[in-house]
Amino acid sequence: MAIPSQTIEQIAAANDIVEVIGSYFPLRRAGANFKALCPFHQEKTPSFHVSPQRQTFHCFGCGIGGSVFRFVMEYEHIDFPSAVRKLAARVGIPITEERGPREDRDREARGRLVRLHSEAAEWFHDNLLKKEFAEPAREYLKQRSIDRQVAKNWQLGYAPEGWDTFLKWALGRGHSRSDLLQSGLVKLRDEERSESDVYDRFRGRIMFPICNDVGEVIAFSGRLLQSDAEAAKYLNSPETPLFRKGKVLFGLHRTKRGLIEAHSAIVCEGQLDLITLFEAGITNVVAPQGTAFTEEQARLLKRFVDEVVLCFDADEAGQKAAERSLDALLQNDLVVRVVEMPPGQDPDSLLRRDGKEAFEKRVAEARDFFDYWIDREVTDVDLNSLGLKMQVARSLAGTISHVRDQFMRGEIVSKVSARLGVPVSDFEALLVKQGRELRATRVTAGAPEHRLAAGTPTQHNVAMLCLLALRDDPARRFLIEQHWREVLEQTSGADLLVRILESGLRPEDPASLNAFMATLSPAEEAVVSGWLLQRVPPKALSVAQSWWMGLQQAALRRQLEATESRMRRPQLSTGEIVNLQKEIVDLREQLHEISKLSPTRESGS
Repeated sequence: MAIPSQTIEQIAAANDIVEVIGSYFPLRRAGANFKALCPFHQEKTPSFHVSPQRQTFHCFGCGIGGSVFRFVMEYEHIDFPSAVRKLAARVGIPITEERGPREDRDREARGRLVRLHSEAAEWFHDNLLKKEFAEPAREYLKQRSIDRQVAKNWQLGYAPEGWDTFLKWALGRGHSRSDLLQSGLVKLRDEERSESDVYDRFRGRIMFPICNDVGEVIAFSGRLLQSDAEAAKYLNSPETPLFRKGKVLFGLHRTKRGLIEAHSAIVCEGQLDLITLFEAGITNVVAPQGTAFTEEQARLLKRFVDEVVLCFDADEAGQKAAERSLDALLQNDLVVRVVEMPPGQDPDSLLRRDGKEAFEKRVAEARDFFDYWIDREVTDVDLNSLGLKMQVARSLAGTISHVRDQFMRGEIVSKVSARLGVPVSDFEALLVKQGRELRATRVTAGAPEHRLAAGTPTQHNVAMLCLLALRDDPARRFLIEQHWREVLEQTSGADLLVRILESGLRPEDPASLNAFMATLSPAEEAVVSGWLLQRVPPKALSVAQSWWMGLQQAALRRQLEATESRMRRPQLSTGEIVNLQKEIVDLREQLHEISKLSPTRESGS
């Protein structure tokens, strides 16, 4: 599925970036550009620049930048197609997406499931608010300080006790048994029986709609009103085409702005905990769909915050959930702190007992996870016993090996070494060993390692040619007329220049530039947005010719060195020697010709 490039360019042309960004927060004119405090990092002096001429933005503080699409993606935390649709709707441009037959079928099937979940959420909600059989659910929520308005805010609902009450209602609405089974809202009585023998998955439960980050209902979590030894207190939808439990954070569609503004996420276990905190005005809160974070959830959270404050229940299950969450959070470079809850309390009960200010104070004083964890690990351990000390050291090293940030790792190593009475060098050696074992385990399991984006840093000469190809039409035409593929194949860090020359962008057309930038990664787009705010050197064409000849000379010298190296190989035949000699002579002549033509580079370029 794809949105045609012509449509993307049309949408870019119709959305003035100054107006779009100005609708989110005020911009102040600064010469030909506009400035503001950057919304993507904390700062006191404005370093966020918006160029009306180029229709791009760039922050010189944190480095983020790009097109109007990139801004909406980053600010709203949505994907590219969603940003395109949002901006298209803003200016009234219809979007026709290019899809194949299979994509059409998948899109139609997804649309049916989304509609089913949306209508189910409305039905459950209507039951809770209006039906007599839901009185016990209303009473339970009242005891938990969830009033009618809060229930409306979160579209809480109630699934009645009957075995097929929901099924009959959904069939009456025209939904098929096949879609109902695929949604997980109903299930087969026996896996070997026909679709006709199905019943409601959720019965006698308060229903919490689970939404994706754009607010679509994609699943449900149902809570029993009464404790039942034979039934789980919470029951979630099974995994479906819409819902993957390990990739969703409950409440994110409501709380993401609070997360961004706070740069920190309070993580609690249950839906009621989250709702209570949010309605009390503590809006930077999320809950995983389960008890521990997955890597996908940690990566999702990293888009919004740099720090996580775990606020799990004080019981043993909550403590274990905190420990199991750690690896995924550390692998995504998140700082982790822990709120130590009083025995028998959870965030919901603690907030209702002590009030908002006391709870916020407890969060502000939350300990670094490793301080908390070291205390737990060494309590009641005889550190005079070498065996016990090594056991604790190995356990701690196994988790610390997940920390990728070198400064954070160094701080943690110093703390652990001091507490255990182990030399830092010895503990670091153990850490290296644990890291090797961890990588070996991943390779054996076939799991990909997390690496920084590969690629060679762009050299200054290549960067200058990129800038000229983006900003100056005569310079771009000159470069396209050269045998640029052959030269750039032999030039390290030239991938972005290749993509610029391959594209059909028009340097003087901001919409064309925005459409091209939409094809880049966020890191590439940030680099390009920085280049676009630089001054184009005078005599841009001659500067482009000079730098290009420099690249040609470097490529020819590398070819010459490689050929001369081959000449030194033993046991070459006479024919091979003659051919290599001819190649060397030819390369030297090409170098000589280019050196005669090469103009003096513009000073300061």
